[in-house]
Amino acid sequence: MKKIYLFSALAFALAACNNSPSAKTDTDTSTEVEQEEIVAEDENNAPETYVSGDIKVYPASPSAQYDSPALELKNPVSGSKIVDGNINFDFEVSNFDLGSPTADFSDKGLANSAKGQHIHFIVDNGPYSAHYEADFSKELEPGHHVILAFLSRSYHESVKDQYAHQLFQLTVGDIEAQQVDLSQPLLFYSRPKGTYSGDDTQKILFDFFLKNVDLSPDAYSVKLTINGEHSFEFDTWQPYIVEGLPMGENTFSIELVDANGTLVNPELNRVNRTFTLSK
Repeated sequence: MKKIYLFSALAFALAACNNSPSAKTDTDTSTEVEQEEIVAEDENNAPETYVSGDIKVYPASPSAQYDSPALELKNPVSGSKIVDGNINFDFEVSNFDLGSPTADFSDKGLANSAKGQHIHFIVDNGPYSAHYEADFSKELEPGHHVILAFLSRSYHESVKDQYAHQLFQLTVGDIEAQQVDLSQPLLFYSRPKGTYSGDDTQKILFDFFLKNVDLSPDAYSVKLTINGEHSFEFDTWQPYIVEGLPMGENTFSIELVDANGTLVNPELNRVNRTFTLSK
């Protein structure tokens, strides 16, 4: 059985992107990239609870599964150069109902989108925007962008399936930009995000997305540091629940590290994100 390792509290500064949180209720509005095989979701295999101070972290209960869910990018083509930053994205979704509540949402006790299942759309590892239809427009700043899109349950847990996501890159504006190697190990932050209130503050979903990397005790792992004090290291890719967070602002810092604890490609695999709990 894979395990989560609990580390003693360490305060350290992270040189990461500080992105402004968005509202919790998600009012946000075949590529040419070869899809390598990733590990499909299994039942969680590490039921222990790990404690640091008042904070508890433990694997989420098994979630609703789907029969061959798929997300395919039809337009634009990965690697495209686009002059206008207002871009129309066209996806094809199979075996997954956008806009419908996930079957087990009422059993989870997690913040849930009343608008139903959706696509998490992440640009340059910033806060995702939620999209409830397969076609939408989004304004991107001039520059080169790495984008991850994946299917999400209505309670914001990613569908970790081989074909339920798309990773691609675009250049916006009349500039020359070097393409990013999308075959290297990559870690993307998803949840928590925004503002939680009332009962939604009791159980917070911690969820991330991986590409081109398998977690294991003797290889890669994901390190989570909460509020600069409580550190945990995970060698199983699955969603986790966090309890005992204080009211007000909280910061989650995540890093992809190797077997020696060394950060893998700091520019891409370290994210610092602040969200808020409100009574």
